[in-house]
Amino acid sequence: MEFKRRTLNQLADMVCGNFPAEASFFDYRSSKYLTEFFEDIETDYAHDGSTRQWWVADVLSKILNEPQPAANVPPDTFARVIARLMDQEDARNEDPPRAGALAMLNASLAREGYEAFYGEDKGCYLRHVATKVVAGPGPNPHRPFSPAEQERRDKLVAYLDRASEDELIEEVLLPLFRQLGYARITPAGHKDKALEYGKDIWMYLTLPTLHRLYFGIQVKKDKLDAAGRSKGSNANVAEVHAQLMMMLGHEIFDPEIGKRVLVDHAYIVTGGEITKAARAWLGNAIDASQRRQIIFMDRDDILNLYVVTNLPVPGDAVRALGGAASWPDEPPF
Repeated sequence: MEFKRRTLNQLADMVCGNFPAEASFFDYRSSKYLTEFFEDIETDYAHDGSTRQWWVADVLSKILNEPQPAANVPPDTFARVIARLMDQEDARNEDPPRAGALAMLNASLAREGYEAFYGEDKGCYLRHVATKVVAGPGPNPHRPFSPAEQERRDKLVAYLDRASEDELIEEVLLPLFRQLGYARITPAGHKDKALEYGKDIWMYLTLPTLHRLYFGIQVKKDKLDAAGRSKGSNANVAEVHAQLMMMLGHEIFDPEIGKRVLVDHAYIVTGGEITKAARAWLGNAIDASQRRQIIFMDRDDILNLYVVTNLPVPGDAVRALGGAASWPDEPPF
């Protein structure tokens, strides 16, 4: 990835703090503190005594040439540079904190098609303007939740308790996978069962090499168990097995490349629980090569990922609880 030299020089000025002290939004960093800055983001760059702006611009250029985690996503190291540069504890001459710094930073990043924003955790993140893909460390669904995040999780639980299978797909899963960086997310005719062939959704993920991995998703609303037959709204894993074989064996047509392709991996997603017995039965029913293609995702996975990606709760969940919508301004991931 390459940024224009003008952009690199402007970013370098911000890192160095090359502005009059009475009007600067950034800390002035001498040689020693530039080295500490790059140590803070877990790199080995040490200032060599050359002109600070030129040295920092060259370092940023090297960082941008590191491997990208995905298309339109800068390297993780560059995302850490932005996060460290925009640490709210370093606010100077600003009210609210970092408003002036953020405006200056975005004026430079806009030239490259990116923008910076603060998440609910007060960390600064990068987003590609055209695709809305967010750079930086991936969301950690296993971390402790703040009270506000727990409240949003509870609202989503209420929504899932009353949502239909189609609502689960359209209002929850499609926005979630889109936020996680998947592309061409296409519902496969679930409402009328036309051309479904065992999958409710197909999509692809672009690797840093620009190759594509294709995913199919089989969605169930409620609990997935290993009972002898389906009970009530619960789904039987044998039914899922049959649909899974159809999904893995049937080609999909990708109009972007004009080819028919097979699904590389299959998600089994349920708005309820996937029991251990169901996982074990399915693991025994398919061979080892197919087993590596299967990814399970149950209600807890959906809830935790939805919260850490900071997506807005579908409005019906909020109305069901009699509350007002609590829409986050920006997602942190």
